[in-house]
Amino acid sequence: MKYFVITACLWFLIVFLGSAFIGSNYHVKAYCSNRFEKEKKIALTFDDGPHEMTLTVLELLKKHNAKATFFCIGKNIEISPEILKKVVAEGHTVGNHTYSHSPFFDFYGKNKVIAEINKTDDLLASVLGKKPSLFRPPYGVTNPSIRRALAVTNHKTIGWNIRSLDGVFKKEKFLLDRIVKRIKPGGIVLLHDTSVETVNVLEQLLSFLQINNYVVVPLEELLNIKAYED
Repeated sequence: MKYFVITACLWFLIVFLGSAFIGSNYHVKAYCSNRFEKEKKIALTFDDGPHEMTLTVLELLKKHNAKATFFCIGKNIEISPEILKKVVAEGHTVGNHTYSHSPFFDFYGKNKVIAEINKTDDLLASVLGKKPSLFRPPYGVTNPSIRRALAVTNHKTIGWNIRSLDGVFKKEKFLLDRIVKRIKPGGIVLLHDTSVETVNVLEQLLSFLQINNYVVVPLEELLNIKAYED
């Protein structure tokens, strides 16, 4: 009985960590960086828009001649379709971040996950004219239902290897220091285009990257994958 309990606890720990950390590739293969990239190229990704703060993010990206990738929530597209159109018009990449981004998303069954992804795909396609191929699960959590859903929708799962934690902490120095010390060629930075603090950090981050000769490129260039279906 003792060994059974120990084995069960170990199994639970492995499954929990594998589900909670997208870079584990436990349930699905996720693109979290390009470890073979030797040039000073990185990708900036923004979750949870479109949002009114997205407009300021776009201004900063344009100022520094940087192209980013925005993972959009379907319900926010319905609220701010013009902001999404501006994102696309300015040459940035967009991907799917589910329709609701519900805190209960991890408990959805396969069919409900598919419905969330498809609904957001349709909203994105109404602006893009084509279906997005990139998907980022809420909170970076994966599970068997998401794996089975992605086998149907055929999206590529995108993670990160530089997490800013701007969705949790608001101290700008902490956020900037956390990102900067992790910067290296091929990295993917996770940010959120939904707060003033992130915008302030972004301006400092873009200046740091420029001074240190880094180029911010879209995910499809960094990872050599297609962001949209043909």
